[in-house]
Amino acid sequence: MRFDLTDLRLFRDVADAGSITAGAERSALALAAASMRIRQMEADLGAALLTRSRAGVALTPAGYTLLKHARLVLSQTARMREDLAAFAGGQAGEVRLLANTNALTEFLPEVLSAFLAAHPGVSVDLEERLSDEIVGLIAEGVADVGIVAGTVDVGALETYPFRLDRFVVVAAPDHPLAARPRVTFAEALDYDVVGLERSSSLQRFLVGKAAREGRPMRARVHLRSFDAVCRLVESGVGVGVVPATTAARAARAMSLAVIDLADDWAIRELRIVVRALGDLRPSARDLVESLRSARA
Repeated sequence: MRFDLTDLRLFRDVADAGSITAGAERSALALAAASMRIRQMEADLGAALLTRSRAGVALTPAGYTLLKHARLVLSQTARMREDLAAFAGGQAGEVRLLANTNALTEFLPEVLSAFLAAHPGVSVDLEERLSDEIVGLIAEGVADVGIVAGTVDVGALETYPFRLDRFVVVAAPDHPLAARPRVTFAEALDYDVVGLERSSSLQRFLVGKAAREGRPMRARVHLRSFDAVCRLVESGVGVGVVPATTAARAARAMSLAVIDLADDWAIRELRIVVRALGDLRPSARDLVESLRSARA
């Protein structure tokens, strides 16, 4: 077997994404080249690493074993590069950061901008995930730092406070819900919904909540940003569920009714999670400290 770092990185990305197409994109490889590499890895090993279907790919037992070792090798390689970079006159490295939709869109841009300006040799690989997925991936060592909702069980991970926000319902001023001071999510599901794109962690979270209510979510359109959601809500397409910070900002420029969401899960305490702060590479520790100092 002669697997190089590109092979291992590609296999990790394919496993994390659940498809060769998405994994190739994450690894910045053409699909044909990525597929050939995976096939060559399987040929060299003499065993299948993936089972393929229309829904994507799943790991075989051999694939799970390779993934475990690939994560260790890639993590150690990143640590080696960062440690050696100090001898070249500066600190360098890549930090893998996972965040839920709320943290990613509302709070991280400003914090990351300041962090990257202060650490020119460091890059941040940022990925959006559901909070419970983030906990599992941090525990497995897939990423260095995560930001999750405070309601999720983090097990033995170390946690630190980050921000506090809540979800609200936004509606056009003439919508039947507009005069209500508070509504439940179940009540909002009586109406058409303007949502984020289907792959976003928040949209998947809301679809799951709707399923638990035994109700379908009548999403009329899926958009890429909270601001775009608010613009279509203002036009009367449907109601939306957005962070209160987004709603307050949008209401200054748009005609929107902002309605409190009565469900307990609407309160969003965001927390930083790591496996062990003392075991992180210097760049990852610096990022955690930047996130903690930016707490508001």
